[in-house]
Amino acid sequence: MKATVIKSTGSWYEVLTDGGEKVNCRIKGKIRLDDSKETNPVAVGDFVEFEEEGTNGVINEILPRKNHILRQAVKKSSHSHILAANIDQALLVVTLKQPRTSLGFIDRFIISAEAYRIPQIIFFNKADTLTEEQVEETNQLILLYQSLGITAKSISALNEDVGALLEMLDGKITLMAGHSGVGKSTLLNRISPAFNQATKAISHFSQKGTHTTTFAEMFKLNSTTSIIDTPGVKEWGLADMSEQEISDYFVEMRNVRLGCKFGSKCLHLHEPGCAVKVAVENGEISESRFNSYLSMVAGEDNRK
Repeated sequence: MKATVIKSTGSWYEVLTDGGEKVNCRIKGKIRLDDSKETNPVAVGDFVEFEEEGTNGVINEILPRKNHILRQAVKKSSHSHILAANIDQALLVVTLKQPRTSLGFIDRFIISAEAYRIPQIIFFNKADTLTEEQVEETNQLILLYQSLGITAKSISALNEDVGALLEMLDGKITLMAGHSGVGKSTLLNRISPAFNQATKAISHFSQKGTHTTTFAEMFKLNSTTSIIDTPGVKEWGLADMSEQEISDYFVEMRNVRLGCKFGSKCLHLHEPGCAVKVAVENGEISESRFNSYLSMVAGEDNRK
């Protein structure tokens, strides 16, 4: 029987059949034992085949994915963790304070989505709490990411126009990610109070968020519109990506690097005749994005 995975708790999966029935499933042992470097062989959004087993079910096959978005597993650096599969767009909720989302984290998320040509949206949340200086910083970042073809918007989840948000989500399966405490659950409740997601204030001691979402889950707004909420992500390490291909996913570098003296072999570090470095010096590529690129190529632990 075919179904879509709508919730993952690590050991059990809730699937939704085409007939609208929800079934709790475990996965067949052979799926776990396959030669896979993914910590979670089944992800929310996956299309699967399962067979009934009493009141529950057993997933025995994962159907082909059109895409997925993944990051490096926190405890197993040689493995990756899939956040979601078969999505139409990826929404990152960030904040400039309480907690602050680093530009490196934002860019790693963008690159991970871009690797699978998944359109990105960035919501800079808590606009109502910002100082004038922070508002200006937000506006500059929005202009930067919009120039890259990314949808970027300053919002206040507590009082945002829900109609405008629904237009952006309509007819799509959207992955929602971000640090704990950035307001993902509040945003979900604004979109639909029926989701009834728990919210919690940030820790005043650490100025970081506390986890309210503990597992990935798909929420359906209607027959064609869904949101996949994910637990707060502390770090974002790149997975399954060589240093040679990272610049492939920086949209502002793709055409520029064709002018490099060493062509596709150029890592844009210390090579002579590097067109990308010239573009940075001329202000055609932002320094913050180039610094993010350098940290990724160097494999630095700059994932927060």
